[in-house]
Parts: sequence; structure tokens; C-alpha cells
Amino acid sequence: MKTKLYDFKGDQKSDIELPPVFSAQIREDIALKYFEVEKYKIKQPYSSNPESGKRHSASGRIRHIRHKWRTAYGKGISRVPRKTMWRRGTQFMWIGAEVANTRGGRRAHPPRGIYSPRKMNKKESKIAFASAFAATASKEAVLKRYASLSKIPVLLPIVLESLPNKTKEIHFLLKKIFGESYRLIEKNRVVRPGRGKSRGRRYKSNAGLLVITGKDEKIKCSTLDIKSANEIKMADLYPLGRLALYTKKSLEELKNAA
Repeated sequence: MKTKLYDFKGDQKSDIELPPVFSAQIREDIALKYFEVEKYKIKQPYSSNPESGKRHSASGRIRHIRHKWRTAYGKGISRVPRKTMWRRGTQFMWIGAEVANTRGGRRAHPPRGIYSPRKMNKKESKIAFASAFAATASKEAVLKRYASLSKIPVLLPIVLESLPNKTKEIHFLLKKIFGESYRLIEKNRVVRPGRGKSRGRRYKSNAGLLVITGKDEKIKCSTLDIKSANEIKMADLYPLGRLALYTKKSLEELKNAA
């Protein structure tokens, strides 16, 4: 399978042979399976402190016998653990503590922060990534993902000999290559309407163009999603058919990895 190689000015230079991974069969079911497995790998553990609601003395040893010291008999109070606030001889001032139905007590069923990792076969993992890379070279997969695209004016995948260092030059180059599709290239971040702003999800943004580089290439551009070939995760490529741009070095690394 071949595609066009562009120079750093955006002009077609020659044809380039793609690694076998781009000719793989697109298996969306296996890619989705790997995506679900990966979510559990990168999930941040969340739980309450094991000592929350238990940092006081509330033994629960309140006797219910007549005429004894430290008894709750005949006082019309429930049998929950209590902590002593003050006492006068045999009279105690207690308040409920420790258990879930008391003020300042522990949570009833807090999250434990323990997740069982999901597993996947090595062969399936290879098929999943091969499908994801092959989808970046498929016009049908790209058009299916981007509903606002009616056509793609270039041959996919797009391969560059190298990228310029300046952001202005990078965007000029991308405008020349992508043409009308350029509006999907830049990351767009907008303030979310509604209550979500006060719930930790203030901004909404699109994915933008994924630029895959070699491990030694250092390119910075805040409006693009730039990853080296050995850092790519399924979350970067799923749903299948993401607009992606490869450098020549990244293709060499993908060829060696396969």
C-alpha cells in the first residue's frame, strides 16, 4: 500500500510505501474491546480514607441492664455506638458516632479504590492497534467518524517528511494540505453551557488533528494533538477513523514495531 509523501512546504515529493499495519482488516469490535480494557489501566483509584468517620472513641459497649453504671436502660435511646461528651456521676451525655446513620460517621458503602484489571490476549491487542492505524488510512472510516465532512481532498494517510518548528508555519502547511477540512484540524475549546460548568467539566473541546512523530522528533504546537509513535494509546485513535498525520520517522518506527 502506498501514499503520497509531502515535504515541509506542503508539496508532493514522491510516493512512499506504508507499513503492513495500514493494510490490516479493520476490526471495530476488537478495537472497542481494547479501548474498554485500557480505560481500567489508566483509571485513577478513588476511595475515602479507611479511617474516615472512625477517629473517635465510640466503643458501643452501652449496657441495657437495670440499675447498673453506664446503662442506657429506660432512657428511650437506640442501641447505636455512642461517644461520651460529658458525665455527672452515673449520668452520661452521649451522641451517636462511628456508624453510617450518625452525624460525622463513616459512609455506608464507600468506594474501595480497588478495581479488577481487565485482560486481553496479546494477539488481540495487536489486531486492535492494527485496526486503529488502518482506519486512519481509510476514507470510509474517517467520513463515518466526522459527520460534517462530505469529502476528503487528499490521499490518506498523510505523511510528511518533517514538520516545521514554528506554529505559524505548521498551520500554513496544514491549510495547504487539508484545504476545506482544515476547520477540523485545530483544537477548539469552548465554555460548556448549563450546570456542567460548576461540576468540574467547564470546557468542551474537539480532538483536533493527531500528529504522530518519531521518538526523537521534538515538535510543539498547542493547537494540535502531538504524540510519538511509542506513546500512542487506543484512546487517541478511538472511535476509529481519526484524522491523523504521520512523519516519515514515525512510519519507520511502526514498521520496526510490527
